[in-house]
Amino acid sequence: MPTSARRGAIAAVALFVTVIAFLIIFDWNWLRGPIGRIASAQLDRKVEIVGDLRVHPWSFSPKVEALNLRVGQPEWAMKADPTLPPMARVQRVAVQFKLLPLFKGDIILPLLAIDRPVVRLIRDAKGQANWTFGAKKANAKPLKLPAIQHFIINDGQLRIDDRQRDVLFEGTVNSNEHASGDGRGKFVLEGKGRLNRSPFTAMVSGGPLLNITPDKPYPFEAKILAASTNVSAKGSITKPFDLGRFVTDITVSGTDLNRLYALTGLTLPNTPPYRISGKLTRKGGRFDFNGLSGRIGDSDISGNLFVLTDRERPYLEANLQSRRLDFDDLGSLVGAAPATGRGETASAGQKVEANQRAATKRLLPDATLQTERVRAMDAKVKYRALAVNAPGFPLKKVRMDLTLEKGVLTMDPIAFTFARGDLAGKVRLDARPKVPRTDLDLRLTNARLEDFIPVQSGGKPIVEGQVMARAKLSGVGNSIHRAASSANGTFTIVSPRGTVRQAFAELMGVNLSKGLLLLLAKDTDETVVRCAVADFTVRSGVATTNHLVADTGVVLVRGKGEINLETERMDFRIEGDSKKPRLMRLFVPITISGPFLEPKVGFKATKAVSQGGIAAALGVLVNPLAALLPFVTTGEAKNADCEGLVADARGEGVPVKVAQTTAAPVKKK
Repeated sequence: MPTSARRGAIAAVALFVTVIAFLIIFDWNWLRGPIGRIASAQLDRKVEIVGDLRVHPWSFSPKVEALNLRVGQPEWAMKADPTLPPMARVQRVAVQFKLLPLFKGDIILPLLAIDRPVVRLIRDAKGQANWTFGAKKANAKPLKLPAIQHFIINDGQLRIDDRQRDVLFEGTVNSNEHASGDGRGKFVLEGKGRLNRSPFTAMVSGGPLLNITPDKPYPFEAKILAASTNVSAKGSITKPFDLGRFVTDITVSGTDLNRLYALTGLTLPNTPPYRISGKLTRKGGRFDFNGLSGRIGDSDISGNLFVLTDRERPYLEANLQSRRLDFDDLGSLVGAAPATGRGETASAGQKVEANQRAATKRLLPDATLQTERVRAMDAKVKYRALAVNAPGFPLKKVRMDLTLEKGVLTMDPIAFTFARGDLAGKVRLDARPKVPRTDLDLRLTNARLEDFIPVQSGGKPIVEGQVMARAKLSGVGNSIHRAASSANGTFTIVSPRGTVRQAFAELMGVNLSKGLLLLLAKDTDETVVRCAVADFTVRSGVATTNHLVADTGVVLVRGKGEINLETERMDFRIEGDSKKPRLMRLFVPITISGPFLEPKVGFKATKAVSQGGIAAALGVLVNPLAALLPFVTTGEAKNADCEGLVADARGEGVPVKVAQTTAAPVKKK
């Protein structure tokens, strides 16, 4: 061997022996300080190894152990509360890795063992989270771990204090391999504790980890029980253990979709009890929930949705439909409890709410809007109900397009299709101010009175005809009731033509000689309705009549009154004047007053008493026949200015066409 070659070989052997000797006599604890400083700079908080640092290099799978590892809180958290304990304290961390796969770019850990970790995760109301490391980011990336063939957590303690979602979890976490019936074993990760003072359990299980590789999907099953919410999933992690990529069949059930906020961070509506299934796929910051199907209350639901979490605010987009909507389930969206009768689906809490509302005789829901949640996400949702179950109400279909952006919720359109006619318009809720503002603009088009007043005698409606309306209101408040209590705007309803049972029209003027006898005889003769208009101005939650007129062929009816949306009471006085000569005509105004849910119909007897007094005086001074004179009317009431009234209503935006003002022909039997 040439001299230069011998010298090179000797140098290589000497270097190898030196490295071996160095590794034998080197104290690895000398690296605790440098490692801590590097980690502190990377994680933007203090990191230190207080105990020993042990390295076992003599293997193709070297092993590193760190004892008494501590990870501090970020600076912003310590400023807010200097007494905070460290983010993490770990009694022992042991990591083993394979050398040969590193040459292919694969990281495989034969062992990851964590003994007695105590972890405290916090997020403040501004969204700053101590689990986001380094530079500030709107959303942390999903956890990505290498392939782990033996993963152990012994006696872990976890506390999560999330002020942004108003979530507090305290519990324990453990994981290990467990024996299974086939002798192969399986991996189990368990968590138990209390979530917002309610019991919480979670279990994730999967196949044996021993033969796991980065290029082969890892199957898993998961079950979560959080108070009344139950989640079960069965799927696979596409590339172990990149938790940002998985596919799973999932079923979620519970008493109210709104309660999923603690688990998902998504602002979902209040609902009756639900059960929904579908295929959930995650690709980084995108979650796709396809083939969604199930029931919410007594209504079916199906469709697809996706969620983007890698934005400043989570974004949800959905296309949903119901083949058959149970109408009372829709009321839950605005805080109204669903129906609680026999055969109806409602939770125990919703039944209590329904009983309380029945006791107070209130109609408008007073559930508080969670404005901070409305501001926390964006959304775009399309919903269609192809059929509606609404006993006693002619509703057939529902259509809603909802947009939520930067704290502004818009439903445009919100549309209800009746057996005849449509109610459609726009609702806008601005949750950005401290007290939310709601603006509503709805129009009723080409509906029929007889569909909404199904009172019949002899199989025939009392009143028939077209009806149109417009409501344009604006109010402030964090519930439907509070917004209505402060509402300002207008409300107008018009029936440009129609027919009414003549007996009923006569009674509008309390015509005892005609109306009562006709009703007793079950007379079905009709008289024309030239027009009917009810026009209100709303100020500070009180709707006051501008016009309340019904012009029929036999009686001209006028009225006045108000509706108080805060107290949910009404007070109306209605008077009718005959257009034809009548005997025994009593001038007794009709009153309608009381709460919305139980109004009372009565008679204002003041004028009748005056008539009776005049009759008594005439009977004494003249003769008994003269006593009838105060009750005789010559029928001098004139027609109302229907064209002017309808034109005024049209000016208020009521969708009345000129052709619709022509009087309908009178039908007689």
